[in-house]
Amino acid sequence: MNKMDVISRVLVANRGEIAVRIIRACRELGIETIAAVSEADRESLAAKMADRTVCIGPPPAMKSYLKVDAIVSAALGTGADAIHPGYGFLAEQPELPEACAEYGLTFIGPKTDNIRQMGDKLVARKMAKDLGVPVIPGSELVRNLKEVKDVAGKVGYPILLKAAAGGGGRGMKIVRHPKDLKAIFNEASTEARSAFGDERLFIERYIPNARHIEIQIIGDRFGNIIHLLERDCSLQRRYQKMVEEAPSPALSVELREEICKAALSIANHVQYENAGTVEFMLDQDVGRFYFLEMNTRIQVEHPVTEMITGVDLVKEQIRIASNQPLSFSQEAIKPHGHAIECRINAESPGSDFQPCLGQITEWKPPEGDSLRVDSHCYPGYIVSPYYDSLIAKIIAVGSNRSESIENMKSALSNFTISGIDTTIPFHQFILKNPDYYNGRVNTSWIENTLLKEYGKHEVS
Repeated sequence: MNKMDVISRVLVANRGEIAVRIIRACRELGIETIAAVSEADRESLAAKMADRTVCIGPPPAMKSYLKVDAIVSAALGTGADAIHPGYGFLAEQPELPEACAEYGLTFIGPKTDNIRQMGDKLVARKMAKDLGVPVIPGSELVRNLKEVKDVAGKVGYPILLKAAAGGGGRGMKIVRHPKDLKAIFNEASTEARSAFGDERLFIERYIPNARHIEIQIIGDRFGNIIHLLERDCSLQRRYQKMVEEAPSPALSVELREEICKAALSIANHVQYENAGTVEFMLDQDVGRFYFLEMNTRIQVEHPVTEMITGVDLVKEQIRIASNQPLSFSQEAIKPHGHAIECRINAESPGSDFQPCLGQITEWKPPEGDSLRVDSHCYPGYIVSPYYDSLIAKIIAVGSNRSESIENMKSALSNFTISGIDTTIPFHQFILKNPDYYNGRVNTSWIENTLLKEYGKHEVS
């Protein structure tokens, strides 16, 4: 190993539960940590846990967590030799690993080329198609309304207008009728330009009865690339995931092998390094899967994969960045039991999931051998308006899916949070539903079915 590859001090360029997660992994590896925090996060749990804390700017993310120069300056000024970006913020922005390379810092994540290639959805879609991986019927770049109309006429309504630079559930609009096309096209172009600085759009056929299946990939610098099976992330609201599980109850053994093989073909083609996720849509009506996108970072929902495989993905990320080979082989990856994750947000389900700000006066997470709680909160913690509303992830495991559901029900009922509203009651409502228990769900089930039932439940 070269001296430059030895990681002894990591700057954590993120906040919230993922910052805490990274700090714990570093601590177990004997690596010092520096928490890069905004002024709003000076009293965060990450700041309390890290060996050192450095303020990188005011509360708004654009003035702190999204500033490459502030992050790199903080790393250099504190003697860090590596930066871990977590997820969100700068995790998939190639400017950060480029700056790391320029200043002799190790970026704990994929190569810049990986981020650029897979970050452009049009490039990724064409790559998958050229490799023989099924892609959803649709288009390449559509430059004007006429091209959109022509493609929509061939594909058939409903269609999805998608931002080429989008991701994470953002930059998508459904068009159900031709009469709505012009208005939604203009709206989607404007939003894509505003959110991503890139107004390019493409079209995919909308699949009503779809499952969202993703394959965890990890690769080292020696050409070893493996998969760690799948996660089912179908329970979503406004394209944002709420409940994830592994393995997926919707995949047969044959389909699982096929979809994992497809994910590996893409990862091998780009010579992928570090952790990433290849995402697919499964059309349940015909039993076919289609490539969706690849996320070049650690995912929010990575714990369910860790719980069924026994692999610590964050530690593995750090080892790979330290120029070490993967510590396991593909043959060693066998699923053990079933894991479910519920994302607990500081939101009011009965008020259209409005964010709930304020101080947490009581915080008592559930405990047990079958449970894991990833969080950055504590009694007295203040939920601020500057960042997303995720306050905890509960992961429940069991020998099978039924047992993990029961363990999750118990965990939710034993999680005491006072001072703010949370989505715990809504998650409890999900788990009691027979359609969820029997696996009769899709990506639109929460919005099209469950929310209507929950509204009646709230009134009664």
